[in-house]
Amino acid sequence: MNFFQSLKYNFQQQGILSQLIIANVAMFLTVNLVGNLAHVSLIAYTALPIGGTEFLFKFWTPFTYMFTHVDLWHLIGNMILLYYMSQIFFTIMGQKKLLYLYVMSGLSGGALVLMLGLILPQSFENSSLLGASAAVLGIGSVMAIFSPNYRVYLFGVFEMPYKYFFLLVFTLSTIIDFSINTGGKISHIGGALFGVIYGYYLKKGHDLFDFSFALKKKSHLKVVSHTKSFAEPSDVKKTSDELVMNELLDKISKSGYDSLTKKEKEDLFKLSQK
Repeated sequence: MNFFQSLKYNFQQQGILSQLIIANVAMFLTVNLVGNLAHVSLIAYTALPIGGTEFLFKFWTPFTYMFTHVDLWHLIGNMILLYYMSQIFFTIMGQKKLLYLYVMSGLSGGALVLMLGLILPQSFENSSLLGASAAVLGIGSVMAIFSPNYRVYLFGVFEMPYKYFFLLVFTLSTIIDFSINTGGKISHIGGALFGVIYGYYLKKGHDLFDFSFALKKKSHLKVVSHTKSFAEPSDVKKTSDELVMNELLDKISKSGYDSLTKKEKEDLFKLSQK
């Protein structure tokens, strides 16, 4: 298997993650090629305008801004973090919730900046927001809350609990020199805050992504049947899988991912892909 075949295989295995990376790269290439060749700035149509009400007339930009990059190193840095943090996320959660978290964290980051832009319009006048940072940090903060003691290796050498790794990334990207890229760093806080809330409720056993939970809470009707019923084999299997998954997640939340046995880790991975 040559390099390109290996790269293609890895991307196929990553599914949603590879699609997110491809979307970011495609947007980067489109923005830069059109700008350099046709001399037309697409940033005005893809970045999120802040400091006023212009975003109301560009209602798509709260979604497109989180896929938009102009600077190559900005793109590379965000995609490396997205890839690394998503690998950890997949290990515990699987990849089904990744797109939801990416979008919701990005929207939360954008919403926080928009609110401050409406309150302090002069501070953000003629400004716009772009980049995947808020979405990426939202994904990372989920794991910092849900499985803070998961062991990671910084640069493949320094071992540390994931919570410290995330705090290091958040401090370097957001806290240090807040006067530079203030709007972007505020969006980091908004994205990370959504991840913290999501991770907190997930640790309590409530998945904000599982809308069926809210529907069940609203239902007050109780149907009583006096006839015997037999569960379908698929329903029994699904219930069994959910029980095993809940037990594994509960063990992780109490003792960390490393407390799982090799078989439990394999079971968790298989169940998270369903």
